[in-house]
This record gives sequence, structure tokens and C-alpha cells, in this order.
Amino acid sequence: MSSTTGISRIDAPPVWRSATIANIRLVIICALVAALVRSFIVAPFVIPSESMLPNLLVGDYIYVTKWTYGYSHYSAGWGLLPKAGRIGGRDPERGEVLLFAGTGDPSITFVKRLIGLPGDRVQMRDGRVWLNGQVLPSERLKDLLIPITPYTSCLVVPGIIDLRDRMPDGRPACHYLRRRETLPNGRSYVVLDFATARSDNTEEFLVPVGHYFVLGDNRDNSMDSRFTVEETGAGMIPRENLIGPAAGVFLSVDGSTSLARPWTWWKGTRWDRSGSIDGRPEEIAGTLVEGLPDLH
Repeated sequence: MSSTTGISRIDAPPVWRSATIANIRLVIICALVAALVRSFIVAPFVIPSESMLPNLLVGDYIYVTKWTYGYSHYSAGWGLLPKAGRIGGRDPERGEVLLFAGTGDPSITFVKRLIGLPGDRVQMRDGRVWLNGQVLPSERLKDLLIPITPYTSCLVVPGIIDLRDRMPDGRPACHYLRRRETLPNGRSYVVLDFATARSDNTEEFLVPVGHYFVLGDNRDNSMDSRFTVEETGAGMIPRENLIGPAAGVFLSVDGSTSLARPWTWWKGTRWDRSGSIDGRPEEIAGTLVEGLPDLH
């Protein structure tokens, strides 16, 4: 506007307008930084199934390091990289818990344990893993009672199997047989074995070049490399489909929480589950009890 002196000036914009523009810029910058971190550094995932019991429960929130195995079309996200090949990183090691894009449907993310490397021969015999002609050492442990919550279930097949039991305090629970399995590289982990299933005995699989063979820790409830993609299993995992290793649990809820009911947040959070996936106290998933008769 013009002043009485004839000198022109521009009025400063209102303070509220400047603050709004600054806030919008801050939100955009934060969103871009979060997207870059999720795509290239660390990403969160939630466990949706019981295939990795007892080491991962439904409702566990885990974080995955993206740089460990390098970057690919599926790990970087946004379709920034071509579908073939990877950039940087190291090869995965036996016993690591992997996240990968489904071979049949890449929009589905799987989480399984790596057992077989390219060129390995893997077979299941009577529920035991045979790797390159040698059975993996397997130690029977005390059984595990896992409390039944909205996020857990318990297998019941009338006249065949019934895993229902009770916790010492009377709460409904599911009763699992456990074993500690050890790979040739010395890495060990706990697996569940609760039934005699078709997947307990398989053909011998030869892992192709550039692929990996994975199993769920819950051996009788996991659609893994023992099953083909056509059977809705994982099949052999191409290296390009790897997203990264599961580095740990940062939050765990049992399904009884609700955002609309803040008073449920504390009780429904499993506070003792935060930390690494393997090597935690054995009681972290439930209560240990004397074992039932062995299945195999």
C-alpha cells in the first residue's frame, strides 16, 4: 500500500498464515523422513499368524533392518529398484528369521526361519530336519502352556488331537511340545511339535542357486518351503524377495486392547516380550510344565 510519503511497502502476512505454512512444511518433511527410514533403514511389521510360535506370537510388533541384506525391489519399496538383483548387503545365514515378499503374491509378507542355503539338501523325516544327509540335533524340552487370548487359538480335531489345557491359575491355555534345534553353524532355537502331520515327512528338497529354504518354528502350523506356492506355501525363496532379518520385538499386545478404550492398553500389552527374538528366557511366551509323551 502507499504511505503519505509516497514510499511503497508490502504488508507482512498475518502471523497465523506464516505459522500454518511452517507447520505444513514440517509435516511434509517428517513424512518424507519417515518414508525414507522405513524404505531404507528400519521398518516395523506385526505378526499375524502362529507359524513362528513360540518365538513370535500373534500381536508381536517387530522391526526389520533393511540394509543387512542390501536393497531390492521388495525391500526398498516404492518400486524404486528393478525386480532382478540386489544392491549391497550380505548373504543371510542359517537360523536367521527372515521377512520376505511372497513368491506367488509379493503383496504378502512372510516371516520364517532360514534353514537351507543355495545347494543344500533339506528333508523332513518323522518331524526331524535332515540337512545335507545329517539330522539336526534336537533336544526335548519342558512343554509350554500359552494362555489363550483373542490373538491365540488352540487346535482341536475331535478324536485326533486336543491341545486345550489350563494355566496354573486356571486360565485357558494351549499345551505344546517343544524341542531345541541346533544348526551346523551353532545357532539354536526352540520349535513346537504337537501333531503327526503330512509335513513331518517330505521328499528331499534341493535348494536352487539364488534361493533359500525356510521353515516356521511352529512346525505343524506353518505354510513354508515344504509347500509349493500352488499349495499356498512359501516355496523356495528367491534372493530378490528378501526384505531383511527380524531384529527384535518392540511391542506386543494380546488382542484385548482397543484404541477407543485406553484403560485396556496396560493390561493388554505383553511388556515382557520386548527384546531379541531368540535367546530370551524360556518362560517369555508362557509357562513351562512337565512334558507329555513324545510324538516321534
